[in-house]
Order: sequence, then C-alpha cells, then structure tokens
Amino acid sequence: MVKKIIPFFILFFLSIHMLGQKKKLFFGKTINRSVKIRPGTYTLTGSGSLDQPAIIITGDNITVDFNGAVIVGDSKNKMPDAFLGLAILVKGGKNITIKNLTVKGFKVAFLARDIEQLRVDHCDFSYNYRQHLNSTQEKEDMSDWMSYHHNEQDEWLRYGAALYLKNCLTPVITNCRVTGGQNALMMSGCRNGIIYNNDFSFNSGIGIGLYRSQLNTIAYNKVDFNVRGYSHGVYSRGQDSAGILVYEQSQQNHFYKNSATHGGDGFFLWAGQSTMDDGKGGCNDNLLNGNDFSYAPTNGIEATFSRNRIINNRVYECDYGFWGGYSYATTISANKFRNNKTDIAIEHGQQNTITYNIFDQGGEAIKLWANALQPGSWGYPKYRDTRSRDYVIALNSFFKKPTVFDIAQTENLNIFGNSYGEYEQLFKLDSAVKNLDTAFDAQLNAALSEDTKEEIPDIREPNDPFKGSGWLAGRKNIMMTAWGPYDFRYPICWNTRPTDTSGLLNFKIVGPNGNWKVRSFRGLEGLSKLEGGFPDSITARKIQSSVTDLALELEFTGETFTDPFGHEIKNGSPYPFSYQHFFLPIDFTVNWYSFDSLFHNPLKEQSLFPANARIRPIKTEKTRQLDYAWWGGIKAGKQYEQFITVGEGAAETEEGNYELAVTWDDAVRVFVDGKLIINEWNPSLYGFDESPQKKLVIHLAKGNHFFRVEHVELGGFAVLSLKINKQQ
Repeated sequence: MVKKIIPFFILFFLSIHMLGQKKKLFFGKTINRSVKIRPGTYTLTGSGSLDQPAIIITGDNITVDFNGAVIVGDSKNKMPDAFLGLAILVKGGKNITIKNLTVKGFKVAFLARDIEQLRVDHCDFSYNYRQHLNSTQEKEDMSDWMSYHHNEQDEWLRYGAALYLKNCLTPVITNCRVTGGQNALMMSGCRNGIIYNNDFSFNSGIGIGLYRSQLNTIAYNKVDFNVRGYSHGVYSRGQDSAGILVYEQSQQNHFYKNSATHGGDGFFLWAGQSTMDDGKGGCNDNLLNGNDFSYAPTNGIEATFSRNRIINNRVYECDYGFWGGYSYATTISANKFRNNKTDIAIEHGQQNTITYNIFDQGGEAIKLWANALQPGSWGYPKYRDTRSRDYVIALNSFFKKPTVFDIAQTENLNIFGNSYGEYEQLFKLDSAVKNLDTAFDAQLNAALSEDTKEEIPDIREPNDPFKGSGWLAGRKNIMMTAWGPYDFRYPICWNTRPTDTSGLLNFKIVGPNGNWKVRSFRGLEGLSKLEGGFPDSITARKIQSSVTDLALELEFTGETFTDPFGHEIKNGSPYPFSYQHFFLPIDFTVNWYSFDSLFHNPLKEQSLFPANARIRPIKTEKTRQLDYAWWGGIKAGKQYEQFITVGEGAAETEEGNYELAVTWDDAVRVFVDGKLIINEWNPSLYGFDESPQKKLVIHLAKGNHFFRVEHVELGGFAVLSLKINKQQ
C-alpha cells in the first residue's frame, strides 16, 4: 500500500511544482525569456493608448507558450467600435515564437515591430475592434468607405487590427484564426514572410493587407467574407474591403491557393501614391496562382498601375472579374471567368497578354479602352506613356457571351487562335482602334504554347482552404449586419425584400439547429407563422402608416452557438434576435446655392452668405429624406463644384429618445427646433479621405418638430445624409 501511495504523492507534488513554474499574466508584464503561461482567462482592460500594451515581449531566441490562455479586454461593457488598447506588443528582438494564445476585446490584439524571425502559431485573435456600419439593406452610407492609401505613419491602425506587423523580416504566421473583426493580418514593410494555413474569414474590412512588403508567400489561407458595402439586388459597392489588399510598392509576393471569396474585392492591388505622383515603381512582379476570388461585390481581382502575373485563378459572379486600369506587361493566363458582368476590363493598358483563359456566360468578355482625358491631379500620365496598346489575346475559350471584344481607343492587337461558342457580337470596335491583326501567328503561338513549370511554395502539410465552402457559393450569401458579414453561426431574421414597396415582407430565418418563436411584433400584421425550426421563413404585411416603425422580436432555443460578439450561448439557453426598421419622413425643402470661396468662405465667416446680399438658389427640390452623394459637384444647368445646401423640414413624432446621425463632406450644421445640436464646421479636423459621421441621442416630445441642415462643399466628392432612428 505504501509503495502505491509514494508514487502518487511524487506525481502530485511534481504537478504542483510545475504549475508554480507557469507564469500568470498581469497588465504591464514584460516577458523576456522562454516561458509557459498558466492557462486561464485574464481580463486586462485595454488602455486608451496603443503605447501602453497589456503585455510586452522582447528578447532573442525565446518561445512564449500561452498554453491556451485567453486575454480579454473590456468586451463585456463595450461594443466592438469602443474597444481600446493593445494586448500584445513584440519588439526589439529576433527568433521569437508566440503560440496557443487567444485575445479578444482590444483595438489591436497583436503588434510586432522590427522583429527578425517571428513566428505566431495556433493563435485566435477573433472578436476585436470593428466599426459599427451605417449602411443598411435599403441604402448605402458613405461613411462606411475606408481608405488605405497612406500608411507611412501606421495610419492603418485607426481601423484596429487583429495582427499588425511592422518592419518584420521572415515572419511566419500559421494556423491562426480571426473572425468577427475588421482587419485580420496587416503587414507594413515586411519581407520574406510565410503566411499559411490561416482562417481570416467573416471580417468587415481586410483579410490580409500588405504595404511596402516584398517577397512574401501567402498560401493555403481561407480569407472569405471580408466585406462591407453590399445589399443583394440593391447596391454593390465593397467600400474598399478586400480578401487580400496589396498597396504601395509591395512586390514579388506569391499568392498561392488562397480562398478569398465574397470579399469587397477578392484581391485589391494598387501601385501606391508614390507611383501616382512620379510614375515610378509599382506593386510589380507579384504572382497570383491557383486562388479563388469569386463572388466579390466589385472586382474579383483589381491590379492597377503595375506589372503582375495572374495565372490559374477562379473568378465567378463578380461585377468585374479582372479590373486592370493602367496595368502593363501583365500576364493573364489559364484563369476561369464565369458569370461576371465583365470578365476583363483594362483602361490605358499596355503590352498585356491574355491567353488560355475560359470565359463562360455572363456579360462581355474583354473590354479595352483609353480615355481622351485623364485626371489632371495625377502625376502618372505626365511621366508615362498611357496609350492603350500592344495586346496579345490568344488561345482562349469563349462561351455564351453577348459581346466578346469591346475595344476603343486601342492600337496594335494580335487576336488569334481563340475558340468561340455562342455569342451575339464578336467585335465591338470604335473608329480609333488601329492595327488589329486576327491572322494566326505561328511563331507567337509556339512561344505561348511552351510548357511552364508551376511555382509551388515549399510548405509542409498545407490545408485545403477550398474544402467545405461550396454551400456558400453566390453573392446572395453576403448578408451585411451593422457589425459585419453574417457568419451563419447564430440566429438571424433577414428581410429578403428590403426595397419592396408593396407592403409584403418576407423574412428568412437562418441559424444553428433549434427552434424559434415570435415573442412580439410591431407595425406588422398577418404573420404566416409564430414558431418553427431552422431554417424557415415568415411572411407579413406592413401596417400602413406615415412613420415606418417595424419590429419582429423572436427567441431561439437550440444547440450551443457563438453570437456575433464572440460569446458562447449554451445549449437550451433562450436567445433573443430580431428584425427592426424605423423611418421618420421629414417634409424637407432643399435649396442649393453656389458660391466662390475666394470672395466669401462660409466656413470662415459668421454667415452662410455675404451680408446684405440677396442670393437665389440654383436648385430647389422637395424630399422626405436627406440622402445625397455628388462626384465633382452639383448639376443645376451646369456643374458647380462649390455649393451650399440648406434643408428645412418638419415632422410629427411620438415622445421618446431618437438617435440622429449625419454623414457629410466638407462641413455641416444641424438644428432641431432652432437649437444647434451638431456643429461640424471645420473640415481640417478630418484628415483622411473619408466621409465622417456623427451620432447623438436627443429627446423629442410628442408633437411637431422643425429640422434645419446647413451643408458646405468646397469641391471634389460631396455627401450629405441625415438619419433618425427611434431608441427602443
């Protein structure tokens, strides 16, 4: 008996000793040697500054095994757009490995600067910062557009990030997961990295982003549903979201067998502002091979002002399969294009080769053109020859196309050896097309027919990122919520007819296995069902009223699932979910006035108009909602780049709290019942190429209320939108 007890106590005390060797986490902890963290959940409330990380890791040749530990910011008390702080900062070292860590509830989960040989393995950085989206099923809101054009001072961090790598050499990111965030992995100034076997799906911004990053291998990743700005059948914008983003002199990167479907763009490449200014450089010599960029609201692949290779990719059901503005010496070969509105569109392209592709159904196959005028603010056309010229289009297959070739203002084309199935029009040409040669070129055919060896990254045990995702095919499966794309993990009640004016509503009920029941409803009648299982649908009729105030409250009971904020809802626990829509019509009279800021600048003066001046509007209209966007000014007989908008109107309300939101560019003031409640009269406060939005909650008594909105546009893009929602 004693012999049996002794080993037991040895093991017991050994386990206690080993547990004591595992380190606990606390805010401000610095780790500078290899360590294993004691498992558990650590609540480390994020600081308001990214300069005060919760944990710092620094040193050489160290491994930090977080051992399944979970670091949580202040996620219980805040919504994702209010998350603060940085969880993990890795700085000043080399050969550092971080593994087995979960971080959620921060503005930035993981940031590494100036690290050589960084490895991040089996970590989950889901459910960190993301913006609340203001676009709805019915209407896009311009404030949701993002801008990634500059990142010299880490401007990208204003959108938060799950992982952000700055100036890292040979980083390896593998077996990591990011969902329910905005931007997953963002890399700036990184070289020779290997990013593979990760799942960065269902985020509202970017899956993988590169800026001034070279010679990286991005392979076998699932980066699906990184999207915003889409409502099926209503609008298709993307708002500069993307599965993969490649910006500003990011060159010689290899993108191999990634699934990047349902992204705003599947793949979005832009040479960068420096190239736009001086015509030099670009995002050149990148290889896109074997990827799936299907079901993008905008472009499956966008690659502009650069030279690249686009080989053996799949691009289905996008607005544009490939948009290649100003691309040159680019190879587009062996890709499969299907059911795109336009398969390949290139303006001002040069010396591009299009071979061995399959173009199947959808709209026109290949559109090539040049514009008579180019933007005067661009330096690029001042330093570069930007004629549309010198194309080889050979050995492709075309099936069921309305137009195969739509070509304008283009010269020197060799088009031969293609096969054509059903089509309505083979060539649509304008009179400026020159030197179109359709004769078979045996020498060129021989050169194009030479076998080439596929470039396959040397990665052991690669995942199959395409496995099991076929059931999500089609853009119809992009369902945007206020917090990003629906991920099919939790219950949702989805209006399938958002712009229908007949008053008949159809709701799709989808989610995990379980049952649903109606708890209450408002503004609706004639519900077809009050309970059921998943999936299901309900029809109902809108009760006609001057104010639209619809609510359908439901309850789910069923299997365990994860809600949109990363909380686990246990099996059998009642979970409320709903559909709500509110619209308060305001009888606005809107007047527009032109002005010249050289003579009177309303942003600097005390009044909209010069003293003692009688100004007549250039345009007047009646509307029940302020919702405008202008590109290049307002048209009122002629184009006015600088103008003032004044909207005045009244509405009857019930007593309650109302959220008022205004989106604008360049300046706006909002008055309610004569009181100034929003005063955004200084455009210099907003330095990015974005349209800001401001929200506030006001209390309105029952009765009639007067609204006045003053807006000033100084030139360029302009937007003005006012929304009012009742707080429930």
